[in-house]
Amino acid sequence: MNHDATVSAADIARLVDVGRAAVSNWRRRFDDFPQPVGGSAASPLFSLDEIEDWLRRNGKAFEVSTAERAWQALRSSVDDLRLGEEVARAGLFLASGSGVDDPALAQLLSRLATEHGAADAFELLVARYLDAHSRRLAVTPPAVAELMVRLACPDGGVVFDPACGVGTLPMATAAHEVFVQDVDRAAVMIAACRLTLRDTDVDMVNADSLRHDGFAGRLADAVLCDPPVNDRTWGHEELIGDPRWEYGVPPRGEPELAWVQHCLAHVEPGGMVAILMPPTAASRRPGRRIRAKLLRTGALRAVIALPEANSDLWLLCRPTPELRPPSTVLITDRVDGVEAAWLDPAAEDAVRIIDLLDDDVDVSPARRRQLAQGPDIGREFADAVDRFRELDLTPPDLAVLVEHRSAPTTTVGDLVRSGALGVRHAPAKLTPGDDVPVLTLDDLAEGRPAGERAADTGDLVMIAPGDVVAAPTGMARVATEVAALGPYLTAYRVDEQQLDARFLAGALRASTARPSTGSSRLDVRRTQVPRLPLAEQRACGEAFERLLAFEDRLREAAAIGGTVVRLGVDGLVEGSLRPGR
Repeated sequence: MNHDATVSAADIARLVDVGRAAVSNWRRRFDDFPQPVGGSAASPLFSLDEIEDWLRRNGKAFEVSTAERAWQALRSSVDDLRLGEEVARAGLFLASGSGVDDPALAQLLSRLATEHGAADAFELLVARYLDAHSRRLAVTPPAVAELMVRLACPDGGVVFDPACGVGTLPMATAAHEVFVQDVDRAAVMIAACRLTLRDTDVDMVNADSLRHDGFAGRLADAVLCDPPVNDRTWGHEELIGDPRWEYGVPPRGEPELAWVQHCLAHVEPGGMVAILMPPTAASRRPGRRIRAKLLRTGALRAVIALPEANSDLWLLCRPTPELRPPSTVLITDRVDGVEAAWLDPAAEDAVRIIDLLDDDVDVSPARRRQLAQGPDIGREFADAVDRFRELDLTPPDLAVLVEHRSAPTTTVGDLVRSGALGVRHAPAKLTPGDDVPVLTLDDLAEGRPAGERAADTGDLVMIAPGDVVAAPTGMARVATEVAALGPYLTAYRVDEQQLDARFLAGALRASTARPSTGSSRLDVRRTQVPRLPLAEQRACGEAFERLLAFEDRLREAAAIGGTVVRLGVDGLVEGSLRPGR
């Protein structure tokens, strides 16, 4: 360990009780001000011993507390990436007397515990750690944590937090027993130490809660959770058949609904779940079926907007078979008085569940507020009609032949053997990461760009513009971007002197070209491809491309048309619209 602890300009300002600007001024004015011994030009670090000596020589009153010395010793002992583990080891030492090998640091920690008590001593160190890494560490605001506890588990009991971080949520409870899990090893160790030091029985697991449930089958009286958001690599493909999905398989783009069901799977019947959700999770269309089932079964009890936290608080209760589900759910953006409203089924912001079970199943407080203020249905209807009219729904022009024209055919397998076509299959699983974009099965079906990312592990199948990407369902498109091939997809690279890519994509989609095997499984190798001159292939390829674009416009028209119908019906009933001529 490096015994010469270091301090930043902010630390020096804290020691002398001045602003950081004063420290910057001293550096400019005094030639004998200590030189940096580490850090960077933007954030230099100075020797604490040299700073203390300089302050004494220049008559600057200061006080270096035991907590400050202990913190600086911890921070100087390792690099920033390992600082969390070092703080956790300090917590282990304060809880058990082991975990710290350096005698000087052990002495500082013992002195700190004598002055403040072991639990409060560790809280001082954790606070400094969170302050030093405030941009990297996401911590639930204390006021939000306290509200979650008051609403979900005011009496303590046994509490579970599957994304515990440094333990902010369980620390806010009066629980006598806690089990926690987090993918961040240092964070979950810090959480366990904090809970142990306040005499709470704690079990901890360091793993990804969704992929590797460390407490499968274990139930708590209440679950508190502030999960990661917008994690599109949460494990959708590998968890398709997971028994936790009692309310429906979460779509790939709805990881937060996976966390909701994970939490419900770990609470006793009648027990409460309080989970922070991004506001969009209350209204995103792919999640509407799961939201509907949460409402029908009485699992979802409240959605409370928390603007300061940029989140919604969802309160859920695991249904009890013998009890009738409630007929209302609390949806509000008024935090003041929410505790009284939570206990009152007839509260002003209680919404009938039957009124929410429409095509959108929108449970967002913002939507409720708009309805309360009176939506401008007429304007929304006119906008939707304008968008619908802007769509070109004219089918591509194809000439109808009086006599059927047949052409000799080959197969995909024969094209591969002849060298006109190369085939590559995607790996069954990809490693989560941010290195490369990934084209998924859903992206292919919807005709949208690659929407996920993965780590570049060296075994990815990369596609380029001009490659044909096909799915086992028969869907096929020509790629327009560089991306990794997602699971279940196949990439075909054509010899442009022999085969047109758009023509091949059309042939792969054609139901008349697929062999009848007596099985639901499609044998692509036997798919028939007409043998046409290259110029004729290109002409057919352009026609295939126009048909595919027409299909995409029809899909968009169906979505907008549904909105037109819904708004038209609502407007006629509500009075914003009247029958035209």
